[in-house]
Amino acid sequence: MRPNFNRNNKKKIVNDPVYGFISIPDPLIFDLLEHPYMQRLRRIMQLGMSHLVYPGALHTRFHHALGAMHLMTQAVATIRRKGHEITQEEERAVLIAILLHDIGHGPFSHALEYDIVNGVNHEEISSLFIQRLSNTYGDDLNRALLIFNNNYSKPFLYQLVSSQLDMDRLDYLNRDSFYTGVSEGIIGSERLIEMLNVQNGNLVLEEKGIYSVEKFIVARRLMYWQVYLHKTVVAAEFMLIHALRRAKFLVKNGVSIFASPTLQFFLEKDLGLDAFKSDPDILDNFANLDDYDILGALKVWQQHNDPILSMLARRLVNRKLFKIEISKDRFSEERVQLEKEMVKKQLDITEEEVNYFVYTDVLTNNAYNQNKQNINLLMKNNEIIDLSKASDNLNISALANPVEKFFICYPVD
Repeated sequence: MRPNFNRNNKKKIVNDPVYGFISIPDPLIFDLLEHPYMQRLRRIMQLGMSHLVYPGALHTRFHHALGAMHLMTQAVATIRRKGHEITQEEERAVLIAILLHDIGHGPFSHALEYDIVNGVNHEEISSLFIQRLSNTYGDDLNRALLIFNNNYSKPFLYQLVSSQLDMDRLDYLNRDSFYTGVSEGIIGSERLIEMLNVQNGNLVLEEKGIYSVEKFIVARRLMYWQVYLHKTVVAAEFMLIHALRRAKFLVKNGVSIFASPTLQFFLEKDLGLDAFKSDPDILDNFANLDDYDILGALKVWQQHNDPILSMLARRLVNRKLFKIEISKDRFSEERVQLEKEMVKKQLDITEEEVNYFVYTDVLTNNAYNQNKQNINLLMKNNEIIDLSKASDNLNISALANPVEKFFICYPVD
């Protein structure tokens, strides 16, 4: 049983710039929206460093969570209308699952996912937060957690939250396109949701939605190259990652640096999933960590007496980003070493320290992964066919193959 909270005046309406008016469908949803764990998402940008390329991209994870929940209400209504049972308790649970699906994101989202913590992804932390909330809100959160972790008896509910055609992706493509101004990301989410159905307990798309889903896959590929993996965004994210790594190195070697108490907590420790599960204080600290901790620290680190930390911080704060080159072929070791030698000479630093300034890695764009939660089409004869086999658009088969590009990034002055 849930606690008997005061539920007066909780039927709120939010004016969303992408969808218009969004209704808060349940008093418990309202309580969760007001919880500090959710309010924290107002202080985490949806697109990390992308605002350095697209100045309008300042929307937050909170915006996205509301939008994804709104689309989920439409998906539930569509599936019910087609004769599939979703109880009120299941509807509430799947709405909670999508609302809280990003609650475990750390500052600047994916950029610092493996540096603030030690190899713990945001889905695992989200699961821990939902578990924690279940202590207060009871059965509804327990049911949401089962759906979130794909342990519920109706797999399609999980697939609405996390799959290659989930409400998360439908919202972030529309929303990120809106705030960046990159029109290639606009998709017909209403049409796609209207074509959803369930067969053998799994989510499918009716055959007549094939052209809409083709556009969705192509839009995703384009948004990755133009926004999520834009080369200038990649340069900024790698600079931020290495600034945090330098700060962590200094703290572990006894050097005093400015940081909020919460950021200091994570700079001093390497915390993996087992630590999160065994020590509740770690999750409490993570719940207080957001973009503001990082931005405030970077501003102060500009004046730090460590030249590596101060240079990285100064260039990030003032958008003096490193040069980045993209290639279809891997950069040779000779080319990488040449850039390192030039930077070492220019900055008078060691072979080990130059790794804070010269980066090389691979960017992977996988618009449709046939090995992960396929998008299945329900044909008119009730046959189920994978999208890439049913499509008459050869681009879909091509888009099922991941595309890799290589980059090298280094300071130029």
